[in-house]
Amino acid sequence: MISSELINSIWVPKAEKLGFLSPEMLDVIYLEKWFKLFVPMELDGLGLTLPEALLLEEEIARLDASLGWTVTLCAGAGWFVGFLEPNLSQEIFSDPKVCLAGSGFVGGKANRVGDTYQIEGSWTYASGALHATCFTANCEMLENGKPLLDAKGKPVVKAFILKKEEVQILDGWSYMGMIATGSHAFKADNLTLPLHRAFEILPDKVIRPEPIYRYPFLQFAEATLAVNILGITQHLQELIKESFWIRNEYRKYDQKQLKYVKKLERKSAEKLESLRRKFYRQVEDSWEELKKRGQISKKSLKSISLASRKLTQTCREVNARMYPFAGLEAAKTHTELNRVWRDFNTVSQHALLTFPF
Repeated sequence: MISSELINSIWVPKAEKLGFLSPEMLDVIYLEKWFKLFVPMELDGLGLTLPEALLLEEEIARLDASLGWTVTLCAGAGWFVGFLEPNLSQEIFSDPKVCLAGSGFVGGKANRVGDTYQIEGSWTYASGALHATCFTANCEMLENGKPLLDAKGKPVVKAFILKKEEVQILDGWSYMGMIATGSHAFKADNLTLPLHRAFEILPDKVIRPEPIYRYPFLQFAEATLAVNILGITQHLQELIKESFWIRNEYRKYDQKQLKYVKKLERKSAEKLESLRRKFYRQVEDSWEELKKRGQISKKSLKSISLASRKLTQTCREVNARMYPFAGLEAAKTHTELNRVWRDFNTVSQHALLTFPF
């Protein structure tokens, strides 16, 4: 694993100025194949299990929030390899610098005309957009101009693979944190695609045999986002503690104050670690269940969702509780502490993990 000092003193400030991961960061990602965590080895991926990938994603996010988030989101899009037509997978993942960016937003329409789809639309928050080789985009389906509806009368939605030269990046990421993720919007106008560029993330549409592609996408997404928030929180907690104790060297807080802070530090760390262990235990149990039974029970899936949400909520609570002890160092816009605070308070707004239940 790369040095945290190197990351935070040189690479991250450079990435923030650029508005996307620095060339040095990307070189490490390509070398380590982090964008291909879930891509099978036969396609030059790492072929990790979900528990293995989550531990790695947590560790990377602890190094730097934008780095961890970009790896997680782009590797998550790479997970779609399990649903793609094999020749398309071979074409996409033969590139050693492959990176899929995308959006869960249904921002487009796809009209089938003969043996092609006519695509147009715009999609938001595509982390890694500026170095992506392909994009995934959700579209409402039409046939000869007429909307397709499912059995419940709702629009049929499919996802599409769009190549970087087929889209236009829209400058849409102007938030206080996660700056180096470059999570811009993108659009496509009057784009004609062959039929095999469409895919559906459904249990009966899995192409590959590996268990990872049968792990339900909702819980997969919740868990991967939760470990990122956890890693960022661990980083922020370390920096807050460091800032407080440095200030104590010249302010000399009294024993009552120091005892209070030590108690808060201990309780926060214990609570966070307790939920972390529980979270990973439930992920491991669900993974074993998937391998043995070929599916995961509704009860287990509910427990994963709840564990992801509780872990995220605890991160919010712990950071809010400890933040007042960070001092003005946290308000200096050029400091590592301020950056990690901004990153946390940006990424923790993700709609998937808003509620703790």
